[in-house]
Amino acid sequence: MEIPAFHFLKIQHFLTIFDKNMIATYQKYTLNFKQPSGTSRGVLKTKDTWFITIESDGKKGIGECGMFRGLSVDDRPDFESVLRWTCKNIFLGKEVLLSKLKEFPSIQFGLEMAFLDLEAEAPFELFPSKFTKGEAAIPINGLIWMGTEGFMKEQITSKIDAGFNCIKLKIGAIDFQTELDLLKSIRTHFSAKDIELRVDANGAFTPEDALEKLKRLSDYDLHSIEQPIKQGQVEEMAKLCDITPLDIALDEELIGVFDVTDKQDLLQTIKPQYIILKPTLVGGIKGSNEWIEAANANNIGNWITSALESNIGLNAIAQWTYTLQNAMPQGLGTGSLFTNNFESPLVVKNGGLEYDNTINWNFNL
Repeated sequence: MEIPAFHFLKIQHFLTIFDKNMIATYQKYTLNFKQPSGTSRGVLKTKDTWFITIESDGKKGIGECGMFRGLSVDDRPDFESVLRWTCKNIFLGKEVLLSKLKEFPSIQFGLEMAFLDLEAEAPFELFPSKFTKGEAAIPINGLIWMGTEGFMKEQITSKIDAGFNCIKLKIGAIDFQTELDLLKSIRTHFSAKDIELRVDANGAFTPEDALEKLKRLSDYDLHSIEQPIKQGQVEEMAKLCDITPLDIALDEELIGVFDVTDKQDLLQTIKPQYIILKPTLVGGIKGSNEWIEAANANNIGNWITSALESNIGLNAIAQWTYTLQNAMPQGLGTGSLFTNNFESPLVVKNGGLEYDNTINWNFNL
């Protein structure tokens, strides 16, 4: 995308509103997984991310642009050049920049984070609440990564022992019958009242075999399945949502839909039971709120999910998520996947994400 030039008078106008001395910089950072993590797209060993820092009047704000290679709509050759342009034109302010960066949702979210942090009374406390005071937790699902049967069983046991009552399994990478056997094994010991089970196919099924696989999955009292077929097959997904024996949640389907009207049209056409919002992938807080409003208008449920951000991005997502007061378990990462994540007050206890203020932030690139 070629960033359009602003009219000189418009620039002059915004210069009178925003701090002329405001500067912004960015830095790339590579997160290393503790162990390779399997998805239907392959095995992940590292995850690149970018941090944007805004400085003004002696204050500093930090945001994370966690573009996800192979998934984000802004996984483009011009990503870093647009990020540089954004930093150079930071004086234009948040709203103007967000409007110009619709095709770059991860940069939008990084900007929102950085501006919120710049304005915050305490570093990284973007949405002061009972959560940030350590007085309330956010219920989350325990994520089971794809792998061998033994590895997945080990993860399941660990999550249950850690107090999770909602478990999400990524499926589609190993033999389908083996995955069904894993679900059966859980249900042999835990009913749907004891453990809520969600599965995420990441588009691994075909339109031809999806319904039969959904029928077989529904035997195990699952809560829902995320993105059973690949995104972009709107008619097929709509048919599936209409006759499915198992609630369907759209995930990747939301990526790359920028306009509010298009968001409304998509939900009205497909009519899913749920949508799942990854702020990094759908335009940050502003973009996510647009999806939530469209979902509410169509009686569609929703929950929030992180997308392998560092603790900087996870912190912003978690604090915002708490303000939504959605009682469903959320799909928030635990920050423990990486060897070189940043120390933060975010901790997981008894199946919930908490903010432990006895732990200090240590953000050091």
